[in-house]
Parts: sequence; structure tokens; C-alpha cells
Amino acid sequence: MSLNKRIIAFVALGNQLRLSLKTESDEIAINKLKDVIQQASASNEWFTKDNLNYAINAIADSLSEQNINTWLNKYPVLTDYNTSKSVALIMAGNIPLVGFHDLLSVLISGHKAIVKLSSKDDLLIKGLVELLINIEPEFKDFVHFTDDRLKNFDAVIATGSSNSSRYFEYYFGKYPNIIRKNRNSVAVITGNETKEELEQLADDIFQYFGLGCRNVSKLFIPDTFDIDRFFKAMYHYKDVINSNKYTNNFTYNHSIYLMNKIDFLENGFLILKEDLGMSSPISVIFYERYSKIETVKERLKIEKENIQCVVSNVTDLPNQVGFGEAQKPQLWDYADNVDTLDFLVSLK
Repeated sequence: MSLNKRIIAFVALGNQLRLSLKTESDEIAINKLKDVIQQASASNEWFTKDNLNYAINAIADSLSEQNINTWLNKYPVLTDYNTSKSVALIMAGNIPLVGFHDLLSVLISGHKAIVKLSSKDDLLIKGLVELLINIEPEFKDFVHFTDDRLKNFDAVIATGSSNSSRYFEYYFGKYPNIIRKNRNSVAVITGNETKEELEQLADDIFQYFGLGCRNVSKLFIPDTFDIDRFFKAMYHYKDVINSNKYTNNFTYNHSIYLMNKIDFLENGFLILKEDLGMSSPISVIFYERYSKIETVKERLKIEKENIQCVVSNVTDLPNQVGFGEAQKPQLWDYADNVDTLDFLVSLK
């Protein structure tokens, strides 16, 4: 299958996904995907209708012809790249369709994917692949799902926790690989942010209930910053407490901090705790105060292996994105800053 044919298929997939978000459709394949989306929501309480729609819409937007061409233009070798290897994909399931970009990268580069799905998200990727095959039947021979032990592969892309990454490195270290582990995102506040920017920060914190590696779990705030400004900006997410699973986390963490006489602030649906850590529990945001931005920059350098992106208006920070942009990565924004497509086109 030619590169141009693959590009056309994924552009069409983006269009089909946009249609799937509409209330009515005459397309059988789209209606089947709608059923899959409902099943996924029913099987995982974290996968709310809003979160599913957000994830699908984000993928649909990314699969425009302009975006795909902008992404692929960095890899001129793809035009004449005729190698087809079998790449094992071990996917996470913390947020909906989190493994789609890896699958897209494997298929757009002409390789075959052997996919091991997370039990937390074992329906959505299959639904998208079925839709893709309906668009371009040749992809049927390029994707294989398995629940068994992985075998007959040439390279591995595995995503999991810091604990599982050690397992992955032990078993797959002899193969060409990308192995990802836990990361979190942080926000650096200067105090000069507008009300609207701080409200956009709420999206970076609460989207997907804070379960993603691009969700902000840590704040750096100036010594003089008024915490009430932050809490007021979070208020439009107050209904998050109506989620049973989120509420369970909030109640548990609230109780633990009270029992252990740990100082914290809260507004009824979010806990703010002063802590040097980067990875906070669900419903909790850690924060540190600073007097000089240089101190923060030094901390970010030290913690760079644990940070996915930095939300801020300070533009010279590593992996910086604007407020409200953390969960809107482009195709060329690679997880852990490892160029997946460069890795794939280097396979011989």
C-alpha cells in the first residue's frame, strides 16, 4: 500500500470520526462505532460520554490532510521507505484511545501492528480499526490484536507504569524498542495570568479526571500568589464531584490528610497540598511556592525525566504549552519526547 493511499485513508478516518459525534448517521460503520463508544462508557466509569467525545474529536481534528502532511514532511525517507516490520504495541488504558498515536505511527510508516490492549480500554481502538478497514480494506492485513503472549515481532513500543517498564525492559530489551513509564505535567504560574487563562488551566487539570500524563498534577506558584484566584478559576469544574470514582478518591485523600494532620486546602472538589512531589493522587494537586523563576527552571531540569509537558506563559521552559493546551497535542508532539516515527523509519 502506497504512502499516499495510507494518508488518504487516515484523512477519511478523521472525517468519519467527526460524523460519529453527530446524533444521526446513515452509515452502518459509523453506527457500529457509536455502539462501541457506548459499550466503552458502560464498561469503564472513567470513560464518560464527555471524555470519549473529547478524545475522538481530538483525533478527528489531528487527522486533517494539512496536519498529516505537516507531520510527515519531516521524514522525506517515507516516500521511498518500503520496509514492513511487525511492531508489537503494548497500550495503556488510563484515558480513552491513549494508544492511537502509536498505532497511527506504525501504520502510516507501512509497518504491521501486533496490538496488546489494556483491559481498561479494550474496545475503542478495535472500533477505530474496524472503521479504518471499512475505509481501506488493505489495512486488514496490517493490524492484529492479541490477548496472548506477544510473539513474531521485530520491534516494540510499550507504555505502562514505572513498575511495568522494568518488566518491559527485561523481556523486550533485546529488540529495538520504545518503553515509556509514568510521567506527569506541571504548571508554572507567574501571577500575571488572566482570569481566562487560569480557567483554561482547569482543563489541563480536570480533563480525563486528571488520569493522563499530560494532566497537570503540580503547580509552581509565586510566594505572593493568592490561592483564592486559583480556586475561583477551578469552580466551573465543580460537577466533577458527581462522578462516583472521582468522589471516592477525593473522600479517601481528604480523610487520610485529616487523620495524619497534614495541612491542605480544599474547595469541596479539589485538594491543594504543598508538596515537593510531581505526581499527585487523583483529586489532589501538589504545589510549591517560589521567589525566583530561575529556581523553578532548575527544578524542571532536575525533574525532566518525570515531566511530560509544562503549562505556562513562560515560553523558555522545556516542553512548554499554553494554558488549556495540555490535552491538545499535535501529531508531532511525541510522548516522552521520543520521536516515534523516526524510530519506526529507522527499522531495517
